[in-house]
Amino acid sequence: MIVRAIRRAITLALVLHYRVLAFWWLRLKGRPTLEERALWAQCSGRQILGALGIQRTVIGTPPTQGLVVANHLSYLDILILSAAMPCAFISKMEIGSWPFFGMTARIAGTIFLDRASRASAEKVAEIMGRRFKHQVPVLLFPEGTSTDGSEVLRFHSRLIDPATTTGTPITAVALSYQIEGGIPERELCWFGDTGFLPHLWRTLKTRGFSTRVEFCPTAVYTDRRIAADITHKQITAIRERLASAK
Repeated sequence: MIVRAIRRAITLALVLHYRVLAFWWLRLKGRPTLEERALWAQCSGRQILGALGIQRTVIGTPPTQGLVVANHLSYLDILILSAAMPCAFISKMEIGSWPFFGMTARIAGTIFLDRASRASAEKVAEIMGRRFKHQVPVLLFPEGTSTDGSEVLRFHSRLIDPATTTGTPITAVALSYQIEGGIPERELCWFGDTGFLPHLWRTLKTRGFSTRVEFCPTAVYTDRRIAADITHKQITAIRERLASAK
């Protein structure tokens, strides 16, 4: 396992270096549009997942516009969903300071949220309203935190409101992890006080790590709480179905 982890770590470092160069090459052609940034992030996500040895399966049709809401298992979800479709994330402010991942998030057009600030939430809602006009979906984790996967936490509806008040389509997407040998999903979830580097090292060592991304039908809602409850039920139903099939 140690040899596998070291080999993947070296590959990851090379991929990250290449993706930074690819962005600066894009910048030489002029200021990248949001769509170009999202495509850069999609290519980056696919190559980084490859370096980490993570396989992926996508079920359903990814949307090309609107709001997407997903359950949240770890920071890897950002790579997984980026690989599935060009999109821009709403993310907690702290990620902007992370090594490489923070820079990647900024390049990709991530909207950063200070969860302790009402003013920040209002500003993010305003930005979301403008982003909905682009051909790049905005992706939100309404649980507000990553979990161990044992349940999907109740969705916060505040940042769903910009979509319901503007008649913007909303799509729910369910994420799940599978690991060879019957290893529980929670072993690769990032939650509690687990450090970033220990979790990344565990991921690098893991053999047979695959993910499943399942998109639900897109719908328009007029009430944010109803939208939050329905999308929560859709994602929970998918995860329960997958759990019962194991």
